[in-house]
Amino acid sequence: ASAKPASENTKYAIKTLIIGGIAGCTAKTAVAPLDRVKILFQTHNTKFAKYAGTHFGLFKAGAAIYREYGVRGLFQGHSMQLARIFPYAAIKFMTYEQLKMLLTKPVPDTHVRNFLAGSLCGVISVSVSYPLDMIRVRMAYITPSSGVPAERVRTVVRMIYNESAYRFGIFNFFRGFPLSLMGIIPYGGVSFLTHEYFTSLARSRFSELAAKPLKDERQMQGRRRKVRELKGWAELTAGGLSGVFAQTASYPFELVRRQMQIAGVHDPSKKASAAKAVRDVWHRGGVRGFFVGLTIGYVKVVPMFAVSFYTYEKLKAAFDLE
Repeated sequence: ASAKPASENTKYAIKTLIIGGIAGCTAKTAVAPLDRVKILFQTHNTKFAKYAGTHFGLFKAGAAIYREYGVRGLFQGHSMQLARIFPYAAIKFMTYEQLKMLLTKPVPDTHVRNFLAGSLCGVISVSVSYPLDMIRVRMAYITPSSGVPAERVRTVVRMIYNESAYRFGIFNFFRGFPLSLMGIIPYGGVSFLTHEYFTSLARSRFSELAAKPLKDERQMQGRRRKVRELKGWAELTAGGLSGVFAQTASYPFELVRRQMQIAGVHDPSKKASAAKAVRDVWHRGGVRGFFVGLTIGYVKVVPMFAVSFYTYEKLKAAFDLE
């Protein structure tokens, strides 16, 4: 991406901010039930641990949630998820586009530039949205007795704030935050690197199969967006594959972080320790323990990344953005 005049770049940043947030919310809504089950598996919720690692455990757990809590049970914590994901995805996509432009001269290698921009935009967006993710994970983890209404956001916020692990209650909202930053570097970097690689490959080597026919010069006149549009299946495939690579690279970090985020439920006075969380995971399952729920992670991440990147690219095309 080339440098733009300041006024034009501001408009570009605002547009990518908005469509990035929309893309993130669309993708998260599509996979919300899978996300709920994944969190229950990752945090070894006693009520649903028996389904983890079994054949069709994902579907059995989902069916059990539906039987006991109905459709709302599958979307528990989703309102908080949307409140978190809009700023997260908006900032992620917007900062990625800006960083790509800023790094053009200092980092001439395209792949390295895409990885660095993806990692940095991930760090920035996670830093902004982490407390909301903490609340969302707690809401998804709590499984009330049948017939008892789910905890309200205000109640969960108060519960986390009043935990006595830290002198200042606000710090409770950042349990596992350093580990999250470590995990987002490979997650953000690999996701954007692989998506850019696969879309570039589709437009060049496999253009006849994956790209839409070139528009004639009259249609292209006055348009800023000059890249060939990919067919829907190609865009979805590129996004899904980027999710597989990103999830694999960062999953152990995510799993340990989830353990730290729900630690206050079991002992509100105890600080979350990454070392202890790693030991607990190791003792429970060895190396494989760090990948518990990875299969469901793939089932969730592939459609989520596919829908997210697809929505983002289609909205960019609709708004004629490079």
